[in-house]
Amino acid sequence: MIEIVSAERCTACNICVHACPTNVFDAVPGGPPRIARQADCQTCFMCELYCPADALYVAPSADRPDATAVETAPRVQALMGSYRSSIGWGSGRTATAKRDSSFELLERAH
Repeated sequence: MIEIVSAERCTACNICVHACPTNVFDAVPGGPPRIARQADCQTCFMCELYCPADALYVAPSADRPDATAVETAPRVQALMGSYRSSIGWGSGRTATAKRDSSFELLERAH
């Protein structure tokens, strides 16, 4: 479930607002988007995936808010943008698709 939009990291690009399939965010002119409908979050990580500033924290628990989610907490800081990083999206990262060698199985089958 979406827990944090970091005011410090956010560039107010509103990409997360548009990427969210359940309309969880409201755009705020000149500022970071607001989490307006947290209960509608399906924990799909699309907002985190598309955030170019790694300014979002999506807690893996999809059924309830994380009362311990505090932006300054080291565990939260370490997790902000971690999904995007783990699949290799973003500058200086290697896309996981480049490490996928499953295509070799298809070649061997023919």
